[in-house]
Amino acid sequence: MKRYLLSIFTLIFPLITLAQETVEKGLDQRIDEGFQPVSDFFSNVIFFNVWKDPDIPFVLILLVGSAAFFTLYFGFPNIRYFGKAINTVRGKYDEIEGGHQASETSMTIDGDIRDTIRDESKEGEVSHFQALATAVSGTVGNGNIAGVALAIALGGPGATFWMIICGLLGMSTKFVECTLGVQYRDVDEEGTVYGGPMYYISKGLKDRGFTNLGKIAAVFFAIFCIGGSFGGGNAAQSNQATVVLKELMGLESTSAGAIIGLLMAILVGIIIIGGIKRIAAVTEKVVPFMAVLYIVACLYIIFSNSGLIDDAISLIITEAFNPRAIGVGGVIGVLLVGFKRAAFSNEAGAGSASIAHSAVKTKYSASEGLVALLEPFIDTVVICTMTALVIIIFNFGGAFEYGGDGLGAVMIDGVSYEGAGITSKAFAQYIPYSNVFLTIAVVLFAVSTMISWSYYGLQSWKFLFGRGKTADMTYKLLFLLFVVIGAAASMKSIWDFSDAMIFAMVFPNMIGLYFLFPVVKKQLKRYLEAIKEAKA
Repeated sequence: MKRYLLSIFTLIFPLITLAQETVEKGLDQRIDEGFQPVSDFFSNVIFFNVWKDPDIPFVLILLVGSAAFFTLYFGFPNIRYFGKAINTVRGKYDEIEGGHQASETSMTIDGDIRDTIRDESKEGEVSHFQALATAVSGTVGNGNIAGVALAIALGGPGATFWMIICGLLGMSTKFVECTLGVQYRDVDEEGTVYGGPMYYISKGLKDRGFTNLGKIAAVFFAIFCIGGSFGGGNAAQSNQATVVLKELMGLESTSAGAIIGLLMAILVGIIIIGGIKRIAAVTEKVVPFMAVLYIVACLYIIFSNSGLIDDAISLIITEAFNPRAIGVGGVIGVLLVGFKRAAFSNEAGAGSASIAHSAVKTKYSASEGLVALLEPFIDTVVICTMTALVIIIFNFGGAFEYGGDGLGAVMIDGVSYEGAGITSKAFAQYIPYSNVFLTIAVVLFAVSTMISWSYYGLQSWKFLFGRGKTADMTYKLLFLLFVVIGAAASMKSIWDFSDAMIFAMVFPNMIGLYFLFPVVKKQLKRYLEAIKEAKA
């Protein structure tokens, strides 16, 4: 461990020194100039439109349409199995995870011939709760703070309604992809788990006679997932954490971003060297703490203004169909803003969370699929909605104009704010010293998201380049470098790139989901029957 940390510091310090020297010459501008063509290219490719005026990108139709299809096909699993999902996380069904004990005369166990099956319950590295915490930490991030603020600034209160709808539908997609993640995972001789879309796409399509398609789609997913880990799961997070830290400490130096990024890179580096077990050990403590802390603060503001709750909810619903925000293309534009920010926030359909869920200790793949459907609910329906209510209540005083500059920035008291800065102003209105609290929340969200996404990206990197220690360390060093880059760059260039990479993952992932969703139905039936037998 000490050798690995020394390697990181030895390699990264010269890079940071060079970056810091360059910062004085305008690093922010140079990064923007370098990132902008990349962001524009990927945005044009990934968000190609199937309709003009307003622009409707195909990827959003694919994402939301697929979520609606899975919701209907599985009979609204987001509602029917919500209670079972909670019970699975609580450990209520742990007794069946060790497998059924067949009678001496029985020749089969769950349809498999006795003595010919492996004990699947012994595979995996983390518990249901740890897997959920790790995955939630990858989705509950600054998309819930900065992303929601961006959605409302652009689309007005109505964007919140469509975020909630997208979150509810996304629960079904998350259930499908995370069931498949466990079903098709690889487990090596040492018990280390390798899973995610790259495995269920390649292995699942091979089983169905589409070997080459599966290989190609899996490779593309892995490439996009690595890009997503550098962008949305890393640079975008360090970017927003740096914004609030600089504001809190009153830092104006052009080198401040790189220095903050260096400190975050060291912190993240210490954690991610330990692998999924250390990541899970950290996230199972940090995620519940930060989520509860943030929710309590939101509830305090919301109920302190209880007389405005009805007005805020009414505004969310009416503006979803009759928006006042300018420059987003009417109802369709507001809908797209809400869907886009919700999809970025909970990542349902992108397949990333299935990488973390694949490491769970379970015999039944559908058990983890049910656990996973809680993610979009926690992330979007609960936390994003609370953030939105805080901002909307704050803006009843006319603090800013919905629509802003059309790019996500708004003017408050003559100063331009964007992303987490808007949420920070809303909190400051009602909670003394909330700038300190929100800074802590943003940093915790950012760090937890980064360490989870480092695992997602590393699994994809290993899929492409092998599972050796050299490949492992190469990825982690690149990841830590992007922590620093994100901290020094501007919000727009980083988030444009991040959006493109996250949504690019949808295309290859959906190939796997549409080929393999019948497998999910079979595994769900198997798990539900096991629960029923255990109760008998």
